[in-house]
Amino acid sequence: MIRLRSGTVGLRFTILYAAVFLVSGIGLLGLTFLLADGSMSSVTPAGNPPAQGSLAPAQQRIRQLEDQLAAVHTQQARQLLAGSLVALIVMVVVSLLLGRVLAKRVLRPLRLITGATRRISADNLDRRLAVTGPTDEVKDLADTIDELLERLEASFAAQRRFVANASHELRTPLATMRASLDVAVAKPDPAASTVALAHRLRTQLDRVDHLLDGFLVLARAQHGTLADAAPVHLGDLIDAALRERSADALRKGLNVTVDVPPVMTIQGSPALLARLVGNIVDNAVTHNEHGGWIGITGSVSEEQTVLVVETGGRVLDQRQVDRLAQPFERLGGERTGCSGLGLSIVSAVTAAHGGRLALLARPEGGLRVSITLPPAKARVAA
Repeated sequence: MIRLRSGTVGLRFTILYAAVFLVSGIGLLGLTFLLADGSMSSVTPAGNPPAQGSLAPAQQRIRQLEDQLAAVHTQQARQLLAGSLVALIVMVVVSLLLGRVLAKRVLRPLRLITGATRRISADNLDRRLAVTGPTDEVKDLADTIDELLERLEASFAAQRRFVANASHELRTPLATMRASLDVAVAKPDPAASTVALAHRLRTQLDRVDHLLDGFLVLARAQHGTLADAAPVHLGDLIDAALRERSADALRKGLNVTVDVPPVMTIQGSPALLARLVGNIVDNAVTHNEHGGWIGITGSVSEEQTVLVVETGGRVLDQRQVDRLAQPFERLGGERTGCSGLGLSIVSAVTAAHGGRLALLARPEGGLRVSITLPPAKARVAA
């Protein structure tokens, strides 16, 4: 029973079909032997008639014939039993083959539904199974899945509309507030308190703008489509991210080493991948200690492309590191001016490109960020 439960439905159906056939064959074989034995059994006389001299040889001959008939009956029964067992074994094998064929035919609609459902993702929720045929359990299942896909499509569409509307509605007041601050500071002889207040407000507005931008990128990576997918060089993105944070790295005295292949190309969105690499480098610089180090390595194979960024520092708790891919999670609740969306955006962008993110607390101290992505479908020249 344990093996039947752990197997596939087709295997269970095949074994069940063969078992039912075997039990039915054994029952039919036993019934046949009972009926044959009853019809071929001889009737013993109730008593012996008085012996007469003229009848003694005839009675002896009759007994000899009865003994020969019983021996023939026994031999025929044994032959019938052997032939029946051979036929039963052959039919069991045939029933297994027929059960397998029937199981494949019966489960074929379910395999089609499974394959079609796997091909449907967040990018093509408008597709439907549209199973035709008689109204049975399989068609009811397919119709239920189609209704679920319709609800999911409506939910995703509403979420995308919300992201687009939030992008417009939230950026407009931020731009208005920045313009008002600029006008207040641009007046002749502004008060020192006004200039200081404008500087603090502009800093906070920049943080809000950065947080809003992180929300939009995260929403796009989680629910958007990669309409701008193209071959992208990770080496160029790494160089650009390091140049952008070079001043902060020099200020902290960080030793940065880069060891990536000359051609490290993947297929994806250039904007999202640039944000992915930028967030990893920004995280490595921001959460590093003074005089620390950053190691960036990469490897390329036919199956995958791996980018690894390691940093030194204090020993981290792996349980806290595992939560860093969630929005607004920080190590030990630290506040360093970041939004807490950096690695969650990295995780979402990685998943959107069919890859996986691994965060590991190094035993020597520091963090190891590993990103595995599928290689580009078409290689481009370095």
